[in-house]
Formats: sequence, C-alpha cells, structure tokens
Amino acid sequence: MNRQDGRMIQILLVEDSPSDAELTIEALNEAKVANHLTLVEDGVEAMQFLRREGAFSSAPRPDLILLDLNLPRKDGREVLAEIKSNPDLKTIPVVVLTTSQAEQDVLRAYELQANCYVNKPVDFKQFLRAVRSIEEFWLAVVTLPRQLSPANRSGS
Repeated sequence: MNRQDGRMIQILLVEDSPSDAELTIEALNEAKVANHLTLVEDGVEAMQFLRREGAFSSAPRPDLILLDLNLPRKDGREVLAEIKSNPDLKTIPVVVLTTSQAEQDVLRAYELQANCYVNKPVDFKQFLRAVRSIEEFWLAVVTLPRQLSPANRSGS
C-alpha cells in the first residue's frame, strides 16, 4: 500500500526493546504495508531524526510515528510533548504503542495530543491484529497531510 501521492508510507518506530521492534516490523510485513520504516531506540534519537540533525540530516518526514512510552534518555511522554508543540511536526500522527495499561499513562498521552493509544498485546496474533488495525486506519482510511515545504505552509 502506498500513499495517495504514490510514495511509500514513511514510518518512524521509536522502540527500545529489540523484541518489540522485531515484532512490530514482522507484523507490518505480514500486513503487507509497503513502507519505509526507520527504527530509533530512544527519545533523543527520535527528536534528532525528526529535526534532521546529525546523522539524520537527510531523514524523510514520517507519515506516522509509532511511539513507545518507556524509553531511555528521553521518555515517550517528553517526545510526544515536543512533537505536538513543534509547528513543523505537530501534524504527524503519533500512535502510542506501549505495554502500559496505567490509566494515568493513557490520560497523559491524550493530554499531550497523542492521536491514539494502543496496548501492545503479548500474543503475536493479537499484536499482528493491533498493527493491522493501525495500518488499516492510519494508512488506508485516513487522509494524511502531504509533506509541505515551509513556503507552502503559509498558503503561498
């Protein structure tokens, strides 16, 4: 599946657990999502990627961010707050994909303007179903904003 403009879907996966990252990648592959997935393992790297800093200077703008909450160096809540407070990044949909079922984490994620909150199931079949539902909704049903250059944002 490609975006409506013919480009592959750009997904940024922010996940510090190698096994959870592997499961997410496998689930996306099984769901036949034509995507370019970039994996970063902590919140600092995520923000460097999104700001195109250092090694990420030529990073593509993601169409979708899959964000774990419990990350080293800078946790997912901080990353989410930075994304949603940045005018250049706030339109990127952020799906919180986490094992936390704590009500305060759910509430805080939505207060920080997460687009949705999904619990990572432990069972692979359930996890595959969860990733497919993310794919079906965010990448097939929803119209995502096209990447705009700064000149285009002002309506020029």
